[in-house]
Amino acid sequence: MNKAKQAGADRVRRVVEPVVQDADLYLEDVTVTLAGSRSVVRITLDLPEDALGNLGLDRVAEVSRDINAVLDTSNAFPGAYTLEISTPGTSRPLTELRHFKRARGRIVRLALHDGGTVEGRLADVEDGKLLLTDAPVESVALDDVARGAVQVELKRALEVDLGPEMAVDANPGADAPHDEEV
Repeated sequence: MNKAKQAGADRVRRVVEPVVQDADLYLEDVTVTLAGSRSVVRITLDLPEDALGNLGLDRVAEVSRDINAVLDTSNAFPGAYTLEISTPGTSRPLTELRHFKRARGRIVRLALHDGGTVEGRLADVEDGKLLLTDAPVESVALDDVARGAVQVELKRALEVDLGPEMAVDANPGADAPHDEEV
């Protein structure tokens, strides 16, 4: 990234970081690129490292409005711009301790410095070790990991609990009143 783009990204980061922190989120990345006469400001948000689950669309929309408002009033970014807010998603490589902590409960594939690989469910991260279940080993030292990736799990529809409001009746109409023929 050239110096001007980096300076723009740094200015944006300084302005939006308090908004992101007030929303109890983590500012993963900020980039600024040119798209014709406009600039594109891309901001990647994530939940704090101790949180499980995903950042919901409603929450992203709410924080996006707050970020847009602070950028407009701060003059940190002169001229026309397009704001894009996203989350890291499962394709993000696991490169930092916080990435591994966010991946707890997920299946991960770890490429080791010695050339080996390990795949298993990441149960926890503690004392510099990744604790795994459903894996050939119980733990892997974080220092032994060259890179990691979350593996996407696809569950069959019948295995997913959709809750009572989405339950599918296996025998529709069984309890419905029947018209009797006379």
